Amino acid sequence: MAMEEEKGTLKVGVVGMGPVGQILAVHLKEAGAEVIICDHNKDLVKLIRKEGIHLEGKMAKQVMVDHAFDSIGELAGQFPDVIILAVKVYHTRTVLEELRIPGAGSPFVICAQNGIDVEEPVIDEFGEHRTFRMVLNFAGNLARTNAVNVTFFNAPNYIASVDDSQGPFAERVADLLTRAGLDTVTIDSFSLVDKVWEKTILNSSLSALCGITRLTIREAMEQPGMAEIIEQVIGESVQVAKAEDIRFGDNFVKLCMRYLRKAGNHFPSLAVDMMKDRQTEIEHFNGQFVKYGRKHYVRTPLNLLFTNMVEAHTRKGASLTPPEPLALAGMFALKDTGALREESPGSHFVGVDIGSYYTKLSVVNEAGEVVYRELLRTLNRDKNALHGALEDIKGRYEVAAICASGYGREHFPGADTTKTEVSCAAFAIDSLYPGRKNIVDIGAEDIKLIRAGDGGKVEDFYMNNKCAAGTGAFITEVAERAEIDLRTMSELAGRSEAMKELNSFCTVFAKTEIMGWIFAEMPVEDIAKGIYLSVANRIYKIRMETGLPIYLVGGVIAYHPYFKTILSERFGQEVVIPDQPQFIVSLGAALYARKYAEQEAATPGPPASEQKERA
Repeated sequence: MAMEEEKGTLKVGVVGMGPVGQILAVHLKEAGAEVIICDHNKDLVKLIRKEGIHLEGKMAKQVMVDHAFDSIGELAGQFPDVIILAVKVYHTRTVLEELRIPGAGSPFVICAQNGIDVEEPVIDEFGEHRTFRMVLNFAGNLARTNAVNVTFFNAPNYIASVDDSQGPFAERVADLLTRAGLDTVTIDSFSLVDKVWEKTILNSSLSALCGITRLTIREAMEQPGMAEIIEQVIGESVQVAKAEDIRFGDNFVKLCMRYLRKAGNHFPSLAVDMMKDRQTEIEHFNGQFVKYGRKHYVRTPLNLLFTNMVEAHTRKGASLTPPEPLALAGMFALKDTGALREESPGSHFVGVDIGSYYTKLSVVNEAGEVVYRELLRTLNRDKNALHGALEDIKGRYEVAAICASGYGREHFPGADTTKTEVSCAAFAIDSLYPGRKNIVDIGAEDIKLIRAGDGGKVEDFYMNNKCAAGTGAFITEVAERAEIDLRTMSELAGRSEAMKELNSFCTVFAKTEIMGWIFAEMPVEDIAKGIYLSVANRIYKIRMETGLPIYLVGGVIAYHPYFKTILSERFGQEVVIPDQPQFIVSLGAALYARKYAEQEAATPGPPASEQKERA
C-alpha cells in the first residue's frame, strides 16, 4: 500500500458489470484504488451498493466499491483518472459519446474487451496517448447478479499503452492488479498486437462453434470432430496473421489446442449472446480474419462460414429459438459440477424431464444418489442437444435404464419407461422427505398441487393448465411490462412492505393494471411484490389438505425464491424448497428408472407395455 499512498490513490471507473467488469473492480479495490462502477441495470447497481461484489470459484473475494451509478454522466462527474471499458464492443461508441461532459476532463481509457481493433473508437475520441489495451486471460460467468463464478485464470494478463507514451501508467495499473492476485504484465505496443491477435485466434476458434452447437468449451474440445474443426480454424487464422507480419512460434497451433483443453466447462461470451438472441461481437472475432484475409488475398472459408452463420442468426433473431423466460443471464445450459462424479462404479439410471422451455437430466447410482445433473433448453426442432447430452452421460457412466417425464415424454424414443411429472415429483420428494405431504410445482405454463402419501403415492392433484395465470410465463410477461429484471425480482420484493396485489389473473389485463401502477409511480419493489402476491394468493385459494408439510418445486421456484417467504406467510407454516428444485421431476424419473431396472431384473422378459404411463 505504501507505493499507492505515495502516488496518491488511483481513481478508477469501471463501465460494464458483466463478469469481466466485476472481476477487475474487485481486484482494483482490493489493491487500494478508489473504484467507481457503472452499469445501465439499475437493479444491479442497487444490489452492488447494498451488498458489494462477490467472486466465487477459482477466486473467493468480496468488496464494497466506493461509488455505483447507472449513468455514464454520474461516473464522469467523479473525475476518474482512468476509465476501464468492460462493455460489449458495439456499445463502445455510445459510452464514449456519454463521456463528453464539459469539465469532466480527459481520463485515460483502458479497453478490457476481446477482439481485433476494438480500441479504434477510443483512439478516435481520446487519441492514442490516452488509450490503453488489455488482453485478459481469465473468464467467469454470473453466479448471481452481483456474483461471478470465476472459472479459470491462466496468468498473466497484459496491458500496454497503444503508442508506448504512457508506459509508467500502464505499469501502475499492472502493479495494482498483480498486488491483488490478478497477475498482469506491462508490454510494448508491438507485443500488444501479437497478444491481441493470439487471444482473438483462441476466441474465434470456438466461440461461434459453441454458440451453434450449444457445447461448452470443454465439451467441444472433448469431441474429436469438433476439436478438428477448431484446429483448422486456428491454422487458417494463423495464415492471415503471417500475411499481416504477425509471427508465432512453430508449435503455436499445438499450444493453442493445449490452452483450450485447460479451459473451463463454460460457454464463451459470444456463444451466450447467440443463445440469448443478442447482438454478438463476431465482427471483431472471425470477421476480422475475413477482413484481413481479403486484404492479403488469403482465403478464409471457415472464418467466413462462422461469420455469416452468426450474422444470419442475429438477423433471424428470436424466431430461431423458443423463448426462455425462466433463464438467468448466462444460465442457458448447466452442468452441476458439484454433483458430478467422474468415477462412479456400478449401474446408473437416467431421468429426463422434457419441459416446455427446458429439459432437465438427472443421473443416480445404485444407491439413489445423484451423480450428475444437466439443464438444456428444449429445442422444438433440434433433438441433437438432448441426444448429445445422453451420449455424453453414457460415455461417463454405465446406464441401465432411462425414464422420461414431462410434456415431451411420449416423443422421446430413448426411454425404457415413462412417468408423469406428478408421479415423478411425488416420488422424488418422498425420497428426500418421507411421509404424507403437499407439493406445489410452479412451471412455465401450469401450476400443479399434489397431495402425496407414503412411498410417494399420489393421493390427489390439481393442475391449472387452462391459461397462463400464475405460471412462470405469467410472471415473466408481467415483469417485463414493468421492466423488472427477473434476476433481481425476488430481492426487490423482499424490500417491500406493501400488500397491494394484481386484481386480474388474465395476462393481458394484468399488464394493463401494471401500467396503471407505473403511471401512479409505484416503487418497483412494491410492483415486484404485488406480482408475487397475486400468484401466491391464487395458490392459497386452491383447496389443500391442512396440517401437512408443504414443498415447493420447479424451475420458477428455483429462480424466484421469494415464493418461500410469501407462501410461508399465506399458509401460516414454513414451506420447504428442496435443493435444486428445478431438477426434482428429473430426479423422480431417475429413481423410477432404477425401480424399472430392478423389476426387469426380477422378472426377465420384454418390458411390459403398462410401464409407459399415460395418465
